[in-house]
Amino acid sequence: MPRLPRFALIGLGAVLGLLLLLAAALVLLADTDVYKSRLERIASQALGLELSIAGRPAIDIFPGLQLTLDDVHVRRGGKELASARQAKIGIDLSSLFGDTLRIQKIVLTQPLITVAREHDGRFDFEPQAPAAEDAAADAPVQDWPDVSLSAGSIDFVDKRHGKGFEARDCKGEVHRLQRAGGRRADFLREVTFTAEFDCAQIRKDGHTLHDVKFSADAKHGIVELKPLSTRLLGTPGQGSIRADFTGAVASYQIAYTLTQFPVEEFFSTMQLKKLAGGRMDFSATLTTHGTTLAELKQAMAGRVSLRGKGLTFYGSDLDRSFERFEASQTFSLVDVGAVFFAGPVGLLVTKGYDFAQLAQGNGGTSEIRTLVSDWKVERGVAHAQDVAMATKANRIALHGGLDFVNERFDAVTVALVDLKGCAIVKQEIRGSFSAPSVSKPNAIEALTGPALRLLKKGADALTGRQCEPFYSGAVAAPG
Repeated sequence: MPRLPRFALIGLGAVLGLLLLLAAALVLLADTDVYKSRLERIASQALGLELSIAGRPAIDIFPGLQLTLDDVHVRRGGKELASARQAKIGIDLSSLFGDTLRIQKIVLTQPLITVAREHDGRFDFEPQAPAAEDAAADAPVQDWPDVSLSAGSIDFVDKRHGKGFEARDCKGEVHRLQRAGGRRADFLREVTFTAEFDCAQIRKDGHTLHDVKFSADAKHGIVELKPLSTRLLGTPGQGSIRADFTGAVASYQIAYTLTQFPVEEFFSTMQLKKLAGGRMDFSATLTTHGTTLAELKQAMAGRVSLRGKGLTFYGSDLDRSFERFEASQTFSLVDVGAVFFAGPVGLLVTKGYDFAQLAQGNGGTSEIRTLVSDWKVERGVAHAQDVAMATKANRIALHGGLDFVNERFDAVTVALVDLKGCAIVKQEIRGSFSAPSVSKPNAIEALTGPALRLLKKGADALTGRQCEPFYSGAVAAPG
């Protein structure tokens, strides 16, 4: 008997495989309603949730066995957790002939996923806390199929402190998703996965990040988002986030850099007209730990920096105002110092300050040659390390702290300083962020001549005694 050529055997095998796929598809198509009910039941049992399929299933056999489901919904106790316009499910063919349906991959189109973390720390998609005897038992390892999504939306809220975010127009993939076996304690400690995500925008606390992209890696209770890229204030930013859930409370490390962002964009987010122009660099490295928002604030530590050169301040000629200071001694240094607050400390600090008055000065403009605003954060309080700016003829510096825990100014003092860094005029701001109390400018001596002339001579020439420099940082005195 002649032997069949090798290519003929391969072709015969391919034909037999195709016939097997066609037979499986015909079996499924024979009664899709019955199979849909079976799929809903199996998936609901596997997820521990209620899955329903509103549309009629369709089956494809190329490139592999794939089930297409339209209008899919996932609920728990009647509350909808997720939905998708379409879900494509890749199925292991051999599992059709057994008792367990094995899903290889899930592809979601236009999913809407709503996730909440309850007050007890449990996610709403997790099963209710088991009875004591069940909790002591070891749970099996759970392996889930790879998941990809497109044109998706994700809403998250943490009910423990009422914060969350909304992500829109997201696409991404999740691979090697697994929950470790053993006693169930914390989902984030037990889950491992890798993922890549790209969202057109993420909204949080009234701010919007655009073009958010990141790679995620979760393993042994540690989740890292690195690299993380965004577009904020019309500028590309880079950063990373590391969350550690292995301890009694979660801890976080956050790093972010925004290079050469337009100052105008910042003020526009506050719905204010253009107060300043130019570009600045922002960077932050922060750590914190805790469960509640108050705990996270209390534990915050790290450094924040804002720096810029060649900026323009609109609405007032600052040097001209300093020259005329002696006429009334009512010029507010805090008005000038507010540009510091508008930077690294964010909207929380500035929400109680009347920025509109900054644009109601003498109608001129000011060149801010250099601005440095460096802060060290300890236990939720930002302490000024080097905060100053220089115009063509003057320097203004700031001391003090910003207490984010109690939302108060901590002995913040703004000063006009001479060539040696000694204070000529000081002004303090105290009280809460929402209702600050600003003192009147306090000169070290009665001013009888133009402030500009005093600055050139130095405070010690005026008083006849050596002064203790108020400022000795990186911002040089005007030449």
